[in-house]
Parts: sequence; structure tokens; C-alpha cells
Amino acid sequence: MNTDSKNTRGRKTSPSDFIRAIIAEDIKTGKNGGRVVTRFPPEPNGYLHIGHAKSICLNFGIARENKGGVFHLRFDDTNPAKEEAEYIRSIKEDVRWLGFEWGDHLYYSSDYFDQLYRYAVRLIENGKAYVCSLSRQEIREYRGTLTKPGRESPYRDRTVGENLDLFERMRDGEFEDGTHVLRARIDMASPNLNMRDPTIYRIRRQSHHRTGDRWCIYPMYDFAHCLSDSIEGITHSICTLEFENNRPLYDWFLDQLKVPCHPRQIEFARLNLSHTVLSKRKLLELVKKGCVTGWDDPRMPTLAGLRRRGYTPESIRAFCETIGVAKRESVVDIALLEHCLRVDLNRRAKRVMGVLRPLRVVIENYPEGKVEELEAINNPEDPGMGSRKIIFSRELFIEKDDFREDPPKKFFRLAPGSEVRLKHAYFIKCREAIKDPQTGEVVELRCTYDPETRSGSSPDGRKVKGTLHWVSAPHSIETEVRLYDTLFKDPDPGGEGGDLKAALNPDSREILTSCRVEPGLVGALPGSHYQFLRMGYFCVDPDSSDGKLVFNRTVPLRDTWAKIERTGKG
Repeated sequence: MNTDSKNTRGRKTSPSDFIRAIIAEDIKTGKNGGRVVTRFPPEPNGYLHIGHAKSICLNFGIARENKGGVFHLRFDDTNPAKEEAEYIRSIKEDVRWLGFEWGDHLYYSSDYFDQLYRYAVRLIENGKAYVCSLSRQEIREYRGTLTKPGRESPYRDRTVGENLDLFERMRDGEFEDGTHVLRARIDMASPNLNMRDPTIYRIRRQSHHRTGDRWCIYPMYDFAHCLSDSIEGITHSICTLEFENNRPLYDWFLDQLKVPCHPRQIEFARLNLSHTVLSKRKLLELVKKGCVTGWDDPRMPTLAGLRRRGYTPESIRAFCETIGVAKRESVVDIALLEHCLRVDLNRRAKRVMGVLRPLRVVIENYPEGKVEELEAINNPEDPGMGSRKIIFSRELFIEKDDFREDPPKKFFRLAPGSEVRLKHAYFIKCREAIKDPQTGEVVELRCTYDPETRSGSSPDGRKVKGTLHWVSAPHSIETEVRLYDTLFKDPDPGGEGGDLKAALNPDSREILTSCRVEPGLVGALPGSHYQFLRMGYFCVDPDSSDGKLVFNRTVPLRDTWAKIERTGKG
């Protein structure tokens, strides 16, 4: 993979941002012996989303850009109540799909449970931690507020001996959940609420996916995270801005324990994307409430969902590079992500013709039984893709929207008496529209063709303004096509206290079951990308079977006529 960007003269340059500037200065001054070790530390309590992709690209990119740099993938698996092996499997798959490999550097915080326990004992021995017997609600009440200092726990002055004894008995399973916790002894009057004697161990009688029932006490994230970084020799702990207020606690643990490796925490602005939510908790809510079909629903911002919809890892990496790294929070329009996708698919997607809402066309002066093989270029952006044969016959399908019985101004498609060009084929002229006697709906067009226009132009020099895509009716394949839009109608659906279900876009998915595509798509593999001419970019969904293809529309093409019709401007 190459994350280098290009300057205006076409030379490749390394990305530049404040994080890379800090690391460059650390290397220059010889800090950490010139080493650069970064990590991506997901909690295995959900699937990765596009926001995680930004962090992965940043951490791996920095490691790759610096000589001898190392990238770690570490699962912060300290909460067995929310973690599942399925999430670990999906995270590994997603990181690899993005184009990154961790090699021998795959780690789990649970690998360090023994060491973390010993660190906690050392804090107790140094008078920096104590066993607190307040209830969870009482701890919250004693904590205070942003404007009111906290109160010290009545158990704060237990002796070192009492605390060691109680903590050992907690580990041995003598107490029920919630009876005791181990807290750091810092400052209940600190203006930073994170420093008001935070909990560092709690009792939780729940089996762990890796350690089984060996432990019934588990370290809290803030305690385990910084020490796991230190144990692994991480040099730069890069995280998002919501952890900025946690940095003093991160440093406090490392300073009190006098560990040999003290990573530097650096925060950057997380990704906020319009028309979506990037919170694993909220995404899990959507899955559990049945608002989507699962974590890999193509409307979800998860990497699994984006992959199924047809996004490419190259387009996501390009998007992450384009938005860059900043210190200030902002919202990125989802249109930029779609732009990066179109740029990538434009060069890799094979062009084919697919008709989503078929309208039958009979060419009356075309000989019955005659079939022609016409040639079409697979991708004008990549001559190496070659060409393909497409079948032309007397009966065709075109899009219903490409015909109007009473066409408005600037409608350059098919109408009674009008002439258009069929892509890669002939000029045709509409003679008559046949309607269903019950509904009055147009069900068939009777047309004629000009056999002298196979080259795409007329010998007499006449011009046509419209070019339509089509497929041969008897030769095309019937398929299912799923059209997707943004999951939420509101550009900012993630507001506090907002009803996610009420904010959903009711038109986020439309399933069409009688679509038609070229016969050459038989056997197309799941994940294969195509541009359906004039209709957008599509990929083959895993729901496809030998008997039926299913396509997802990845992203539409811009449609000038649709804009004119929407706005009434022309």
C-alpha cells in the first residue's frame, strides 16, 4: 500500500500533520532511541466502522513511513460482558481488508492480566490504591460534578495490609459483584473528574473469551490501556480527542509505577460523517432493534457494511488521506467519501448495461430471429480490460424512465416520434406506445431502427441528442438489485437523546426484483464491481446464488436530467 500524497507538480510527498511533526521531532532528539512503535487497540465489543479506518491508516502509515517502524494490533479485551470472539474475527478481517498486516505483532490486553494484577498490588503497597466498598451509585454521588468537588470515600484510609488482603480475596472470588472495587488514590478535589480516585479493578463473575473463568476481577480500560502500551514498548499512543482528559490519568499510572517505557499520548479529532452515526453503542442499537439486517448491512458505516456495498479499501484509504489529521472536531460530508469511491471505481469497474425497471421495445423492421454480436469496450479508463460482445435482437429492454409519452422540455430520451441512439448499436425511432387496457400504463414500445447507423452515426449527418442503454430481452438475465441511500435523513442524527429509529431514512433501501443485465454476467463472483451505464456503480452481493444474481448499488452516477426534473431548472 502507498499512503503518499502528490503535490501539484506530480512528485510524491509524505503526508504532513501535527502528529507526524511531533514524531519527527522525537526522532530528531533521539527520544525512544529513535524507535517508532504505534498500535491500533480496538475493544472487541462491535464491528469496526469508517472512523476506525482513519485511526488504522494513521497508525500504520506512521509506522510504515519511519525506518524500522512497527505497527501493533492489540485487542483491549478487559470487559468480558461485552466482548465476543465474533468481533475479534471481524476486526482482523477488516484490518487485513484495508491492506494492513501486523505480522508477529498481534496482542491482547488479557495477555497481561497477571502483570496488571501485580501493578495494582504495587500501587496498593505504595499507598496509591485502596479497596472501596461503596456501591456503584454511591461512588457516582461521591464523585462530585464539574463545579463541585468530590468527597473522599470512608474506605479511603484503609491500611495497606487491609487493602492487600481485600484485593487478594476479591481475586479469589470471595465477594459478589459490586461488593468492592479497587480505586486509585489521587485527588477527589481535582478539576479533572477522571482524577477523582477512578476505579481500576472491579469484580465481574463472567467467563472471558480467552482466559475462561480464571479471573473474576478485571482491570478498567484506563488502567489496562496505558500499561499495555508500556509493556509492548509503544512509543506514541495516538487516540481521538475524547481521551484528552484521560491523558493526565494515563501519565499518572505510568509515573507512579515508574515503568521503563512511558509512551506519549497524542490526541486528534475523530471522524464525524454526515448522515450517519459512528458510535459502536448506537450501531449495536440499530442491529439489536432490527433497524438494519446486521453489522454488514450495506447501509451501515461499518467496514463490513461498506465492503458488502461495494466500497474498495483503496477508496477508503484515499478518503482518510484526503480528510487528513486535525486537532479540531468537524463534520465531513458523506459526498466526499462517495467522491473518493467514484474516482477509484471509475478506473477499476467493468462497464456493462443493466436495466433496472424494464420497458419492452419491439423493433418492427428488424428481422425476426436475427441476432447480432456487437462489440463494446469494457473500460475506457483501462484499455487493458479489453472488450466484450453484446447481443442485439428484435426485442429489447430499456429503462421505463427513458420514455415519456408527453415529454417535457429538454427531455432528450425516447418519446412518440423521437429518435435516439442505443449505446454501441443503432438509432431507433418510437412509432407507438402500447398500454395495459386495465391500468393505462405503457408496457411496450413499437419502434423502427436505421440499419445504416450501426457505427453510431447517420450517413445523412442527422444528429440525435439522447443515447440509451439497453439489453436484449430474450438473452438478458433477470436479477435482483438493491438500491441504497443514506441510512438517516438527518445530516446529524447522532445528537444526544435523539431517537435513532425516528431519524432513519424510510427510503434508504429499495429492492427491485425484475431487473435485467447482460448475459455475460452469469457466474459473476460476490464482490465483483461493475458500472451499469448511466445507472451507477454496482457490486455482486453475497446473497447471490447459481440461479440468481443479486446486485447492490454502491453509489449512483450524477444525473443531470434528474437534477433538472427535481429543481425545475433547465
